[in-house]
Amino acid sequence: MSDVRVIIQRDSEREERVVTTGTTAAELFAGERSVIAARVAGELRDLSYQVQDGETVEGVEISSEDGLNILRHSTAHVMAQAVQELFPEAKLGIGPPVRDGFYYDFDVEKPFTPEDLKAIEKKMQEIQKRGQRFSRRVVTDEAAREELADEPYKLELIGLKGSASHDDGADVEVGAGELTIYDNLDAKTGELCWKDLCRGPHLPTTRNIPAFKLMRNAAAYWRGSEKNPMLQRIYGTAWPSKEELKAHLEFLAEAEKRDHRKLGSELDLFSIPEQIGSGLAVFHPKGGIIRRVMEDYSRRRHEEEGYEFVYTPHATKGKLFETSGHLDWYADGMYPPMQLDEGVDYYLKPMNCPMHNLIFDARGRSYRELPLRLFEFGTVYRYEKSGVVHGLTRARGFTQDDAHIYCTREQMSEELDKTLTFVLNLLRDYGLTDFYLELSTKDPEKFVGSDEAWEEATETLRQVAEKQGLPLVPDPGGAAFYGPKISVQAKDAIGRTWQMSTIQLDFNLPERFDLEYTAADGSKTRPVMIHRALFGSIERFFAVLLEHYAGAFPAWLAPVQAIGIPIGDAHVDYLEKFADAARKQGLRVEVDSSSDRMQKKIRNAQKQKVPFMVIAGDEDMANGAVSFRYRDGSQENGIPVDEAIAKIAKVVEERAQV
Repeated sequence: MSDVRVIIQRDSEREERVVTTGTTAAELFAGERSVIAARVAGELRDLSYQVQDGETVEGVEISSEDGLNILRHSTAHVMAQAVQELFPEAKLGIGPPVRDGFYYDFDVEKPFTPEDLKAIEKKMQEIQKRGQRFSRRVVTDEAAREELADEPYKLELIGLKGSASHDDGADVEVGAGELTIYDNLDAKTGELCWKDLCRGPHLPTTRNIPAFKLMRNAAAYWRGSEKNPMLQRIYGTAWPSKEELKAHLEFLAEAEKRDHRKLGSELDLFSIPEQIGSGLAVFHPKGGIIRRVMEDYSRRRHEEEGYEFVYTPHATKGKLFETSGHLDWYADGMYPPMQLDEGVDYYLKPMNCPMHNLIFDARGRSYRELPLRLFEFGTVYRYEKSGVVHGLTRARGFTQDDAHIYCTREQMSEELDKTLTFVLNLLRDYGLTDFYLELSTKDPEKFVGSDEAWEEATETLRQVAEKQGLPLVPDPGGAAFYGPKISVQAKDAIGRTWQMSTIQLDFNLPERFDLEYTAADGSKTRPVMIHRALFGSIERFFAVLLEHYAGAFPAWLAPVQAIGIPIGDAHVDYLEKFADAARKQGLRVEVDSSSDRMQKKIRNAQKQKVPFMVIAGDEDMANGAVSFRYRDGSQENGIPVDEAIAKIAKVVEERAQV
């Protein structure tokens, strides 16, 4: 046996080792139970891979991002095997890993029931305990077609080899290289138990799956297209330990309690009526109060920062979006045109920026006017597929707090710095404090303008982002077609990350719209354009805050800031006078004068998450005082009326949480 020299990479340490020909990656990492795969020359490999002379080999731990994907994809195979053992007629679709879990699509005669999912999970547990080996096998296209002749969806995927998409998960089945099938083999006899077309890699055996659970099932179009057959998708989750699975399920339970759609209904804030359509919300009076307060505060802060307010229509001739490039690059996200004025195409606007450019260009501009900061609460319409529409966070009609700043090249860096600082501070005012930044760079297949302009814009944004002292994460290819962007990513109260504000630097739309200003030397000069949405959309920001606070908004945002709860009917008038005095100071105060008992009134106020419950009885009336009860059940008694109103007003003014 000849010797083979390999380098084992562990973080920054490199160990050279001499092994015999035929040594596997598993033997290199013997005894390291957390290592479930290997990275060889940058490529992920099964532990059964035989290392070659001169290769650098790195162990992939199950808790790493790649390790979790391998664990979850392997569990998806086990689920598919269980489904076909219980439902032999089921045809296989695609089963990729996704964030926190996996899914697999099946073509079956009837949708799966909750009882079916329990049976599938039980069968998966049996397969897991059998310790079946995942075994990779290279096949030709012809051999694969012969073996999988009864799997029509797999046959389609074979034809996609080399061009499979990551978007629909097809690339987990057929990558750009050779075609492979993974066999699940009996641990003792080596007998074939099940097989699937797959790129891999996988865990060594099913026993390496520590903890999993099936979550739900749903209908899904094959490869995400409405033109294709409807399949049944089963979602599951898998984790490196039972403790992590338990923590994840507890997190999901908390997230479900905070779901903005559920809270929106319970607190009577908004609805999405079927008669209007998916992704198109209406705000009820209480939700309208929160939204108005959000907008009013934002307006005031924008005015302080030198922004000027503009208004633009909801629809426009298509020619405008030809000039901007949206019809070339964004048509799939726009509603179909309406033909008016003898065949002229009009579109609902998906963006406000082209109209703001027309405002800039409505008259001659001087360098003395720059930077010019135009701001609008502009409602836009985007045709999202029904499968991705989700409450207020992914809607078809929404209002952006949209600003476009026109400045000179010399003002560009300072203006970007001021804008990002303003954005972060305003988000902090609404109670979000945990941020990182993401820098989205050019998509090499989808951009306008010169490489030089893109490089300058990207480097400028990078320097501005680094000034904030926040983590900066790259997002290669994630920019819009007209320029790179910084995205503010904010974590909520339970640790979920939401993309909030975006700032885009654009040298290209001013060129396409032929925008100019007169420079100090009298020459005509092209402005730089900065696109900036602070909330992203008001609806989405509303949803994020609703989930962040679990509906218990700080008093300044709460639709009802205080509710009077009389101990008896004799105390109603007293509390009504208290409410009148509070309203004169701009506070939102109601009195529960219903016939319910006091304890039920308190429970109702707690369910509505009112910050201050103002209670009054005989002793309070005699002393010209009230008692406070808070959302957590604590109480503060005998507060003089003027002092009580002042306290509520102070909490509102300071935007504090109680």
